[in-house]
Amino acid sequence: MKTEAPNPNTIVWFQNRFIRLGEANVNILTHALHYGAGVFEGIRGYYDRQARDLFLFRLLDHYQRWKQNCGILRIAVPPSAEELCEITAELCRRNDFQTNVYVRPIAYKASARIGVAADDNDAYSIIAIPFGSYFENTKGLKAGVVSWRRIDDTMIPGRAKICGSYVNSVLAGDEARHNGHDEAIFLNQDGHVAEGATCNIFMLRKGKLITPPATDNILEGITRASVMELARNELGMDVVERSIDRSELYVCDEVFFVGTAVEVAPIVEVDHRPVGKGEMGPVTEKIRSLYGDAARGRIPAYRHWLWPVYKDALIAQPA
Repeated sequence: MKTEAPNPNTIVWFQNRFIRLGEANVNILTHALHYGAGVFEGIRGYYDRQARDLFLFRLLDHYQRWKQNCGILRIAVPPSAEELCEITAELCRRNDFQTNVYVRPIAYKASARIGVAADDNDAYSIIAIPFGSYFENTKGLKAGVVSWRRIDDTMIPGRAKICGSYVNSVLAGDEARHNGHDEAIFLNQDGHVAEGATCNIFMLRKGKLITPPATDNILEGITRASVMELARNELGMDVVERSIDRSELYVCDEVFFVGTAVEVAPIVEVDHRPVGKGEMGPVTEKIRSLYGDAARGRIPAYRHWLWPVYKDALIAQPA
C-alpha cells in the first residue's frame, strides 16, 4: 500500500489544542520514539454525498478500547471517551473533510531523555487525514504464512495496538511481500492461525464462519466484532470462534481479512494455493457489501454505530 504524505496544513489535535500538522512535532529524545511506549487506534470515517455528512464508524467503541489499552502501559488520557469523540468531530469539521478519512489517535510516553524506565509524563494526539483503499488490489489478495510468529500475550499484549509491537507486523509484511504475497498471515506460538499483519482473519468452512479466538493472541478487533454481528443477524450464519490450523486455509471455501484500514478484503490465494475457486466467494462478497452499507448509514439497525460530523452527533443507543 502506498499513501500520499499528509498536507502539513492539516489541522490536528496536539498538546490540547488545534494546530497545523507541520507544527506538531516532538523531541527526538521522546521516550516512545526510542522504546515504542505508545498506544494508537485506527478509525474510519465515510463521507455520504447525498446526506452531506461524514460518518465516523464506531467512534465511541474505538475510544473506549483505546483508553482501556492505554492503561496497560499506564498512559493517562484525561478526556472521557465521549469528549474524545467530540474533539475528533470538531477536528474533521475544521478540516472541512468531504471525503473518506482515517483517524489516528496516539498516546505515548513523552519524556525527552535516555532510559527505558517510564514515568508519568504522558501525551496524546489525534490526527485525521483523507484515506481511500488500504490495498491496491480490492478483488482478491494473495496471502502467505510467514516465519515470524505472532507476539504472545506474555511478551507484549497483542489485544492492544501498542506501538512497539508493530515491529512484529513490519517484519511479517516485509517477508510476505518479498515472497510474492500481498499480505502476511501470522501463526501464534502454538502454531495456530492468528491474524494478518494488520488485520483479523475469517475462514468459511462447511457453512460456518470461523475466526480465531482472543486467546490466540489476536487484536480484539472492532471490525471483527462488527462482521460477526452482521453475519449472524443479517445472514443467519453460524459464527464460531476457535483455533484454526494452517492447513485448514488450504481446504476451506473462503478466507478474508477484516480491519479498520483493510475493511473486508477477500483472499484468493494462501501460500500459492488457490482458495476455493481462486476468486472472491459469495459469502465474502455479501459480508463486504453489508459492512460497507452499515458503515455508511444505509442500514437503519446499525445507525448507532455512526457518529455524524456535520449534523448533531447524537448516538442512538442500541436496545
